[in-house]
Amino acid sequence: MEISTLATYHCLAFAWYFFVAYSITNVQATERPSEVFLYGGQWKYLTVLNLVLQAVFYGVSFLADVLRLVKKLRCAKSVISSRDLLFSVLAFPVSTFVCISFWTLYTYNRELVYPKSLDGVIPLWLNHAMHTAVLPFAVLELLALPHRYPDKKKGLTLLGSVSFLYISWVLWIYSVTGEWVYPLFALFSPVGLAAFFAGSLGVIVAFYNFGEFLNRMIWGQFTFCF
Repeated sequence: MEISTLATYHCLAFAWYFFVAYSITNVQATERPSEVFLYGGQWKYLTVLNLVLQAVFYGVSFLADVLRLVKKLRCAKSVISSRDLLFSVLAFPVSTFVCISFWTLYTYNRELVYPKSLDGVIPLWLNHAMHTAVLPFAVLELLALPHRYPDKKKGLTLLGSVSFLYISWVLWIYSVTGEWVYPLFALFSPVGLAAFFAGSLGVIVAFYNFGEFLNRMIWGQFTFCF
């Protein structure tokens, strides 16, 4: 894509994610089912955190495009490095994980991840904006331009660290409230839950590797042209 086209796309994607994140974080308190929005509010849900992550990523991407348009090449290189790190390590694998894991569990038993009580609170379009559209956006970004992936050890270490932080947040919320973020977790024994978390980490690592594979297959070896 031309830089101006990329800038337009990234600006629109940033505005979209900002709007969706704003919409979900401003659900009126009087409309919230008490069993869903307890300690931690919406910030305990990976879906909501992913919306913020995507907004940050597209904001950084737009900034990189603008810097390239105004020929601030030295600054652009630094921002592009941050953009690519965000996309490769977090934006692509987390979006893919959110979409596929949510709809897999929703199809099996929606009460485990998205209780029916939420239908009266969160409109259908917002549900799909959070759980469906995130994957096409990630794939489109992969097709729109090449991204440099970090060294494998560095990339997986960063991804593992962020995953560990989220799991720690989930366990902390349970220790404070006695309620699991997702009803699914209540079905497991401590050993089973540890195995589930380990399996989920394995899946998200697989998505990271898949994104790297697709990037290489589509773009091969590339260099940035400023």
